[in-house]
Amino acid sequence: MKKYSYLFFDLDGTLTDPKIGITTCVAYALESFGIQVTNLDTLTCFIGPPLLDSFMEYYHLSKEDAKKAVEKYRERFTKIGLFENHIYDGIEELLKELTASHYQLILATSKPHIYAKKILKFFHLDSYFSFLAGSELNGTRSKKGEVIAYALEQYPILDRSQVLMIGDRKHDILGAKENHLDSMGVLFGYGSREEHLLAGADYILESVEEMRKFFLT
Repeated sequence: MKKYSYLFFDLDGTLTDPKIGITTCVAYALESFGIQVTNLDTLTCFIGPPLLDSFMEYYHLSKEDAKKAVEKYRERFTKIGLFENHIYDGIEELLKELTASHYQLILATSKPHIYAKKILKFFHLDSYFSFLAGSELNGTRSKKGEVIAYALEQYPILDRSQVLMIGDRKHDILGAKENHLDSMGVLFGYGSREEHLLAGADYILESVEEMRKFFLT
C-alpha cells in the first residue's frame, strides 16, 4: 500500500451522520416555498454537495430562490439542526489512533467552516485536526475542489503524493482529482460503490474498521 502522511477528511457522511439535521432543515426550507416533504429519506441527496446547487438541481429553484432556500435552511440549522447529528461508531477511536501514528489530519468540507468548527468541538473531535478548511457563508469556496485547493494553499504540504482525500460522495473524489490527489470513497455514508467507481476513487472501503486496517496495519 502507498504510504500517506496527510489525510483530508470530509465531514458529513464520513465522520458524522447528519441525516436528521440536514434533511429536516431542507424540508423546513422547502416548506417556505409551499413544497411539502413527508419522507425525509428523499432528501439525503442534499448530504454532501453544496446546498445552493442541490436546491437548484433537485427542486429546480432559480438561483435567486435557491439562495433564499439556503437562508431559510440556516434559520433552523444554526439553532437546532447543527447538533441533530452523531459520530459514526469507531470514528473517534480511529482519529485518535491516526494522530498517535503521526498522520496529519485535515478537515475539508463544503459546509461553512464556522458550522464545521462548532460540530467538531461539540463532538470533541477538534483536537485531532491540524487544519480545518470549509466554505464561507456567502457561498465562497463551496465546491469541494475549491475547499481542497484552499487547504493545500494554507497548510504547508510540499508533496501532494503524500495526501489522500477521504469522503463518502463523488464530490470528494472529483475534488481530489481536480487537485491531483489520490482519493478514498467510504460506503458507510451516502454514496454508493457505483458512484465512487464512476468518479474514479483510488480506494473504496466498506467500514470504519476497514479504514483502521488500511492505515494502521
